[in-house]
Amino acid sequence: MFFVDTLEFEGLGNRSYLAGGAAAAVVIDPPRDIDQVIAAAARRGVTIGYVAETHIHNDYVSGGLELARVTGASYLVPAAAHVSFARTPVGDGDTVDVDVDLVLRAIATPGHTPHHTSYVLEQDGRGVAAFTGGSLLIGTVGRPDLVEPRLTQQLARAQHASAHRLADELDDEVPVLPTHGFGSFCSSAQAEGDATTIGRERTSNDALTLDLDTFVQRMLAGLEDVPAYYAHMGPANAAGPALLDLTPPERADAGEISSRLAAGEWVVDLRSRTAFAEGHVAGSFNFEGEGKFATYLAWLIPWGKPVTLLADTPRQISAAQRELARVGIDRPAAAATGDPAGWIREGEQLASFPRARFADLARVRERGDEVAVLDVRRGSERVGGYIEGSVHIPIHELHGRIGEVPDGTVWVHCAGGMRAAIAASLLDAAGRDVVAVDDGFDAATDAGLPLASA
Repeated sequence: MFFVDTLEFEGLGNRSYLAGGAAAAVVIDPPRDIDQVIAAAARRGVTIGYVAETHIHNDYVSGGLELARVTGASYLVPAAAHVSFARTPVGDGDTVDVDVDLVLRAIATPGHTPHHTSYVLEQDGRGVAAFTGGSLLIGTVGRPDLVEPRLTQQLARAQHASAHRLADELDDEVPVLPTHGFGSFCSSAQAEGDATTIGRERTSNDALTLDLDTFVQRMLAGLEDVPAYYAHMGPANAAGPALLDLTPPERADAGEISSRLAAGEWVVDLRSRTAFAEGHVAGSFNFEGEGKFATYLAWLIPWGKPVTLLADTPRQISAAQRELARVGIDRPAAAATGDPAGWIREGEQLASFPRARFADLARVRERGDEVAVLDVRRGSERVGGYIEGSVHIPIHELHGRIGEVPDGTVWVHCAGGMRAAIAASLLDAAGRDVVAVDDGFDAATDAGLPLASA
């Protein structure tokens, strides 16, 4: 018998896998923080014999090299990937014995990267699971534009061929187990559902239902902006990531928080957007410590800028530190927890700004008040409809374009409230009067706000 355990990383929108038999296992695309992988293997009572990378990742720092070192496992990396460390190079068709009657077979599936490799777990010669990394995803494929602009067209065409190769070689019932596609920016479109098979993809995935030219044209037309921090992930993984240090950061008092702000460093408040709006350190930014806060913070922050974290509890700091390490922000400069009143010096006041609904915006407009409406959604979201007269600056561009925001009070919105809260904190720190719209965009129509479409 065999098993496949899924390790979910919601903050990255990715998955890693532990797969094996009664005594030994292989890990596919491990996270930076390998302790949970080791714990998963311990629960199964198996030895990690192999660690396998499907590709050199662009969206997170891999723990593969460290996991192999700690466990003594062989580190399988595609042979064509240029890396600066010793590893076991893997080529198309190579196999390793994972456990009794369990073999891992490599299939070259270029497209997400030129060297991308998928792995098929075979039991008694039959494929029982396909680990497809950034190749065949649920209903889509990994984006082909993360390596080099001159290769994008070529890699898009390779994605189509690779998807067809997987479909041709594997039976319909074989589970497809991708790394990307669960909110990851590495996916060319977001997955629908959380499980699939070769047979299901054969009938629903554009890469398998459309002709080559149509598929390429449609995929390239739908690609979003590439997160800025991706430029640092590939090189870090190719060089061999530094050892992870998750020891608690230095404690910051009110004076240190103030001095770090004065030095131009980032002070990031991880509390809920409701709590932040009610009272926060002036100049700090709000990235709620849930969901994908680390990927948005890594995207927006000038790379290498020191970060001080503020939160309700030390546990929240620890969780955030782990999430940030996965995207290459290794050591917070300092941290503080507890009552926000303790984060400011004597005589200072906490800053605040109002929150509202789209219905409130509609009433303000009906009164004839002059207000600016800022839409921080992605361009693909705005195409589906936007509030007439609104200004569009995607959240990841706002920090460098605040000067383009119209004068006066700014009502900022996104699709659900989280990105609007980040944007409101950026504007508030810049001294602007802001109202954060904490509402689902569907409510704009219900409120009677006139919508336009691009």
